[in-house]
Amino acid sequence: MLDLNDIAMFVQVVRCGSFAEAARRLGMPPNTVSRRIQQLETHLQTRLLQRSTRKLTLTSAGQAFHDRCVGAVDGLLEAGQALVTGSDEPSGRVRVAAPADFFDFFQMEWVAEFLAAHPRVRLDFVLSDAKADLIAEQIDVAFRGGPLRDSGYIGRKIFDPRSVGLVASPAYIARRGAPQTLQDLANHDCVISAQPGGHATWHLVGPNGEEEVQVAGRFSGNTAQALRKAAVAGLGIALLPPVMANHQINAGTLVPVLAQYQPKGFGLNVLYPSRRQLPLAVSAFIGLVIERMNGGDERL
Repeated sequence: MLDLNDIAMFVQVVRCGSFAEAARRLGMPPNTVSRRIQQLETHLQTRLLQRSTRKLTLTSAGQAFHDRCVGAVDGLLEAGQALVTGSDEPSGRVRVAAPADFFDFFQMEWVAEFLAAHPRVRLDFVLSDAKADLIAEQIDVAFRGGPLRDSGYIGRKIFDPRSVGLVASPAYIARRGAPQTLQDLANHDCVISAQPGGHATWHLVGPNGEEEVQVAGRFSGNTAQALRKAAVAGLGIALLPPVMANHQINAGTLVPVLAQYQPKGFGLNVLYPSRRQLPLAVSAFIGLVIERMNGGDERL
């Protein structure tokens, strides 16, 4: 019969990324942890972890076993914690991987409100455009833009890309007029991602399906925040992530342009390791992001 303590220890080793750190958190010698994991592998008759002097990595069997067990282990730990504290209050650290520009459109005030509402939760953000390895980097939840491809994790769309993306300032429209077709964009200034020669290709989805258009402008930048500020300043028409565009439209600083066209590949998705029961703190944070980014707050 499998020893449930050994399974919980295996989950802790994976989460910590090393026997030494897992042993420190469990309050036992590292060689004891290593021996118990070896016993588990012997009982299962398969290798779960590849060991090296630099790091531990899951085998395919180890990944599958971890995915099946982690939810149950977390659920048991949370149930025990709830009995000790007398409540189902979310608690613990939530390690979040998100795009580098996440806080360009997700307000820090929302984070402050969440932490005030859940005083026993700690948020740890890892911001990068590189795709995080949720297991190796001990990530509890990841937010990724663009199409959601098969990654072995549980994923769901939390922001639909089918919304406005082309925007300009009211002052720009008053000065230059509003384009009526995609082809009209050739006669307008556009603020674009940095490209040699001042030209860019925008990929859109409209009444006729997917289309692309060549645009040009005198201002370019390498972040969505720079493009947003340039558009607000009246420097031209911009193609922004929908959540950022909606925020500015609601604020009255930008207006929709060619609203029948939506940006392609700007959706936002949430990913988390396959588990039957998310920790309360993780599910609470996911709920916050979904509420804010799906229009649950008037300021979005």
